[in-house]
Amino acid sequence: MFRRLKFNLSYFGKAPWDSGISPPELFDFIQTHPAGRAIDLGCGTGTNVITLAKAGWQVTGMDFAVRAIQIAKRKTQHAGVTADLHAGDVTKLNLNQQFDLALDIGCFHGVKDRAAYLDQLTRLLVPGGFWLMYGFFNPAPHHAGPGLVAADLDMISARGLTLLSRKDGFDKRERPSAWFLYQKPSS
Repeated sequence: MFRRLKFNLSYFGKAPWDSGISPPELFDFIQTHPAGRAIDLGCGTGTNVITLAKAGWQVTGMDFAVRAIQIAKRKTQHAGVTADLHAGDVTKLNLNQQFDLALDIGCFHGVKDRAAYLDQLTRLLVPGGFWLMYGFFNPAPHHAGPGLVAADLDMISARGLTLLSRKDGFDKRERPSAWFLYQKPSS
C-alpha cells in the first residue's frame, strides 16, 4: 500500500525513472518484428505505448499508479494515438486478450510476487509471442528489495520462455542491468 502511494506521488512531479524517451532496444524490436498487439506492463506515463502505437501496434498499457495512467491518457490523446490504458496490478490482470509483445521496462524487477507476474505473462502471450524486459540486478543473492536475482532468471526459464538475447549494462545509478528478449514456445 505504501509503495503504491509512493509511486502515485512520484507522478505529481517528475518521476526519476520516467525519462520520456523510448529506448533504442524498443526501436530495434519494432524495426525487426511486424506490428501486432502489444501490452506495456508498468507503462508509466505512456511514452512507450505511444511509440508502439505510432509504429502501428495495437497497444494496451497497465500500471498500478493511477496518476501515471491519467497522464498516459492525456499524452496518448495529445499524440493522436489510440491505446487501451488501465490502472491495475500486473499480477492480477483481468484481460481476456493475448499479445504478440509484452514490454516491461523496470516493472518485473520491482514486483514482489514474480511467480504470479509470470503466470499472467505466459497466459497473455500468444504462442511465439515475445517478452522484451529491462531490469537491474539486486546485489543480494536473495530478494532484499527490488532488482533481479539469479532465481528470477531460473524461474523465467522454468516457465518455458526461451531467452533469445541478453544485453548487459548499467543503469543511471551504476547498478548492473540488462535487456532481455524472451519468446514463448510456438506450441
